[in-house]
Amino acid sequence: MDTAVTVERPASTPVFTDARLRTAHRVFRGALIFNTALTAFWLFALLTHRTGGFFTNYEIGRDVLGRIAGGILFFYVIWGFVWYGIKSLLLKHFVGFTKEERRQAFSSRMREPFEVAALTSRYSERRIRIADMIGRRGRFITLAAAGFFYLYARVSVDPSPGFATLFLQDNLLDAVITSWVFLGFFYADGTLAAAFYGPQSRVMDGVLARANCLLITTLWTAFKFVMVPLGSRLAAVFPSNRFAAVFALIWGAYIIGDAMAEIGGALFGKQTLRVRGIGDVNRKSIGGTVSGFAGALALCLWVVISQGMPPAWIAVAVIIAAANTLIELFSPRGTDDFFMATGNALICLVFGMLLPS
Repeated sequence: MDTAVTVERPASTPVFTDARLRTAHRVFRGALIFNTALTAFWLFALLTHRTGGFFTNYEIGRDVLGRIAGGILFFYVIWGFVWYGIKSLLLKHFVGFTKEERRQAFSSRMREPFEVAALTSRYSERRIRIADMIGRRGRFITLAAAGFFYLYARVSVDPSPGFATLFLQDNLLDAVITSWVFLGFFYADGTLAAAFYGPQSRVMDGVLARANCLLITTLWTAFKFVMVPLGSRLAAVFPSNRFAAVFALIWGAYIIGDAMAEIGGALFGKQTLRVRGIGDVNRKSIGGTVSGFAGALALCLWVVISQGMPPAWIAVAVIIAAANTLIELFSPRGTDDFFMATGNALICLVFGMLLPS
């Protein structure tokens, strides 16, 4: 089991040369530079008590460190082990992977050759995609959906100007420490590294699986900086009785649309649409695209109707669902989470300024 965290790549890694490794190293270096800058900003805030309005909590304390450690322990370790185990069982019994193939699937894949084509020649590609989907979406959607509906109910009862950022951690230190942990495990093998990266690292992404995950994590941290000023503007253009609806349109459409696109694509889609991005196999499907649009539209229409919003907001619901679908389809893989959430917030902001509330 891994017992230490380090951001240094072991001198013995990798033992083979591959153009994809250069991409993985570039993603790692970019994330390392970004988090180093983020750490410097946190240190500046700690020493000068100036944050530029981005974060209100940056002090170190026992309660803060305990909260961060508890969050990492539950979400990334305990919950990660649960879905690591589930995905491992699926790869064994549903797909047919051998013990050695499962070991490789949960490794960093940067110490030895890992070829997706060799696996899909022996096993069903659809079954591999389904196992990937269950590991990723099971780990994320269960907690995300519970958190979303809890916060939606909270904003409905007690709207506050910070409603748009309730899904984010408002403490810079959380982002700094979590990002360092992900960087530290990027090249690592072993059980603990597999718990952090295993459930969401697609087999179909091959050598670039962890690079895809690290890119998503890094962009999610960057999104916190984008959402803070956007959240302030949203609070300024909407009356408090619309906060819950706008919160749901931003976050709910993104969570449901993104999840349904992957679920529908894995279960029913034919992977014929080639896309750009970080991964060995970059293809999406019409079935997944339609599923994502249907899921986002259903959620948005439910929000508009249940909140008694004016008829013009039905058009907003359709536009957000369509925008989510197009962004998910055309964004380079690994970046769609960032652009979908940002796009939803911008659409709501524009229509909040144009339409009657």
